[in-house]
Amino acid sequence: MSGYRRSNNDGSAEDKALELFAEMIIDKIESINSNWTKPWFTENSLQWPRNLHGREYNGMNALMLMQHCEKNGYTIPRFYTFDTVQRLNLSNSKNLENGESRPKVNILRGEKSFPVLLTTFTVVDKDTKEKIKYDDYKQLSNEEKEQYNVYPKLNVFRVFNVAQTNLKEARPDIWDKLEKENGKLELSNEERISFDPVDIMIKENGWICPIKPTYQDQAYYSISKNEIVVPEKQQFKDGESFYGTLFHEMVHSTGAEQHLDRFKPNSGFGSSEYAREELVAELGSALVAQRYGMTKNIKEDSCAYLKSWLDSLKESPQFIKTTLLDVKRATSMVTQRVDAIEKELSDRQSVTESISIENKEPDEVDEEVVARSAFHR
Repeated sequence: MSGYRRSNNDGSAEDKALELFAEMIIDKIESINSNWTKPWFTENSLQWPRNLHGREYNGMNALMLMQHCEKNGYTIPRFYTFDTVQRLNLSNSKNLENGESRPKVNILRGEKSFPVLLTTFTVVDKDTKEKIKYDDYKQLSNEEKEQYNVYPKLNVFRVFNVAQTNLKEARPDIWDKLEKENGKLELSNEERISFDPVDIMIKENGWICPIKPTYQDQAYYSISKNEIVVPEKQQFKDGESFYGTLFHEMVHSTGAEQHLDRFKPNSGFGSSEYAREELVAELGSALVAQRYGMTKNIKEDSCAYLKSWLDSLKESPQFIKTTLLDVKRATSMVTQRVDAIEKELSDRQSVTESISIENKEPDEVDEEVVARSAFHR
């Protein structure tokens, strides 16, 4: 394996989780180091990891869970906690099938859980020391929030992939549904060339800074000008390469002082901080690309940092923690904006289709409804 310097076994659950994450990322980087044309994730392999109820894991956990799936051959990126598995068996009335109890859902013998890290917040009034819920705190005005101290805590939960349970045999209906929902993301040739939400974001200046596709051969985020410059799309071998490069620079731009404030005074070219920022941008852009069904190869300029990344990962557990937390925050900013534009486009299309149907003759509408009904049977 990687040569990672493990601490003793008395470390906290968080320390042990971070050690595992470090080992996994080291293995991934070493595999890329031997062949840097390999993508960060296997092409069209997995959708974004979720829990059983469909809630998405954050960027840091999503990154590690996708690697965990690839390593173990899991094709459905859905995960349970032990308690969730038990809740599937709680109500006998819901488990009746033809008058007989359905089999219990169990975790298979010998299967091991995988850690996910979730941040919880304790909110305490500065004067009375009374606590309030974090959701209530978020609803307060900025002035009201000044009355409270907020204490974040990173918690470790253990999860199992659905393939580590007998769900397929015990609940074939749920399993079939998960298989259908988690099929491989395959883009058409047109989609590989053009991704409308990002194209519109560029055109309408919808990102946190201007994005300027320009006919030249460099891609970069300028801190002094607060702008992204990339070559024009037709200069890339395909659309995926263009968007992958752009996502890399978009992740960089989230580090500006007015946003996530990652850039330090000593983070100039060639420094360890600069190298770490490149890793944040590489992991973050790979994760964003995977979310939208694209393949992301390591940026050629970043290959020079592979050894530095490996050395830092092997030497310092804190390095992986700060890096993954930065990846989490940066990818959240990118995906939230792209998802919002994607929803706007979908809403516009729905309104257009509704108006189109309203303007048709009644016979035309009836025929279309019949045709759609036949198609969906």
